[in-house]
Formats: sequence, structure tokens, C-alpha cells
Amino acid sequence: MLSFVLLASAGLVSQASAACTRASLIEGTASYLQALTAGKASFSSLAAGTVAYQENDVALDISKGLLSQGITIDFNRSIYDTTLCASYTEVVATSKHAYVIGTRLAFTDDKITKIESNVCDDGDWLFNAKGSLDYNKKENWDPIPAAKRDSREVIKAAGDAYINAWGDSSIKPPFSPQCSRLEGGSYISGGNCKLNFPPPFNVTNRRYTIDEELGAVDIFHNFPFLDKAIPRDPGTQTNNFMRVEAGQIKYIHENTVCAKKSCAK
Repeated sequence: MLSFVLLASAGLVSQASAACTRASLIEGTASYLQALTAGKASFSSLAAGTVAYQENDVALDISKGLLSQGITIDFNRSIYDTTLCASYTEVVATSKHAYVIGTRLAFTDDKITKIESNVCDDGDWLFNAKGSLDYNKKENWDPIPAAKRDSREVIKAAGDAYINAWGDSSIKPPFSPQCSRLEGGSYISGGNCKLNFPPPFNVTNRRYTIDEELGAVDIFHNFPFLDKAIPRDPGTQTNNFMRVEAGQIKYIHENTVCAKKSCAK
């Protein structure tokens, strides 16, 4: 079995900037899902000898984290970023221990070198795994025909506009009339995706995964002030996963971790 050693600093792991293949990202992501199901922190030859591992923005020993438990996956959806050599996977589990998990894998030379997971369960913001499962199954994230795909820049700009508008009402994100937002297990549809909060509102520590083929972007970041038990800076661990079609945001999935139940004091 491959031995994993946690790096004390994520900065010690170099993230590849050269393009990699979609096939290699698919294979590596599949190995992560297999390990998550089996409860084995082992990826055979698909992971580097040293992997930086984080859950909810905290560095952990991978052998003591979620990967050591073994869960029954009811649903998963992945996107693949061949520019940054990364993938993002959303996982929903409703049996035994219910979870909604968002994981970003970073690759170097076709091997996993960093794992960041946003792990939500009972008590996290609007958590409802059954609701997340049901609504996920109703959405269409099929590949977009090549001639209709948005550029990487357009997809990223749409995602950033959605987040930047939270603290600046003058920013108008490009919402589709059919825009729907899945927040925890709560679903809002019919184009009602706008959120605004009182400034100053600075969303920091953004980490992107962008897939032009699926018109998707996931942004890991820290959300100011929602969780009363966590200081505004750095804020609460959150990720927003979006589908962009013809330059417009169609789907938004947000999952937020709470230090205390429902992010209360």
C-alpha cells in the first residue's frame, strides 16, 4: 500500500501549470472515488509518494481523515481542468453517515499531489444530503457541443461575478433566466440566484477548477461572517460549483462548513 506523508505547508507542493490530458485526470479522479468508497488512503501508482491533504481548510494526516472511513456514494459529478491539472468532484452520500463532499485534486506529472475536501454533514449550513441528491439528479450537466462552448475566461468571469456581487450590488452576474441555486439541500429556481450582503465583503483564498467541455467552474474560497464561531478573516470554508451555458450561469451549488451547528454562536 502506498504510504502518504502529510506536508505541513501546501506551498511545498508545486501545482502543475503545464496542460495535462483529460484521460489522466479522469483516471486519477476515479482512483480517488474508489479509495473513498473502500476507506483506504491508497491510490496505487496514481498518487505521488507525498500528498498534501486538507479537510475544511485544515491540514490532516490522510490516514485519519475521511478517506479512512469508507462511505457509500449515491451520486458523484466531476469536472476536469486540463490547464491547471486539477479536478473537482461533488459527492453525495445518504446512507450510514450522510455527507455532501466537494474535493479538489491537484496533479503533477499525472499523479495526485494535493487533496482539498470541503466535507459537509449534519449541522453544516442548510445541510440535507437527501435534498442534495434529489436535486442533483434532476440537473443536466452534459458536455456542451464544441461549437457552443464558452472560453475558460468567460466561465471564470461568470463565477467571479457571482461571488463579487455579494458585496457590490452594482455588479450584475450573467444569470440565465433558468438559473437555479442548490445551497446545502435547499433549492431555489426560476432565475432567483442573486445574493447581496452588506459591505465590506471580501471573498478570499479562491482556488479554481474550470472545465470548458462541461461549461463548469468550481471555486473554493472563504466566506466572511456567516459562521459566528469563526473570525471574519479568514472566514468559513465554502465552495461554489457552477454551470455556465452561453455565458450565463445556469446552476449554482454551494456547500458551507459550520464550526458550530448551523453556524450559530
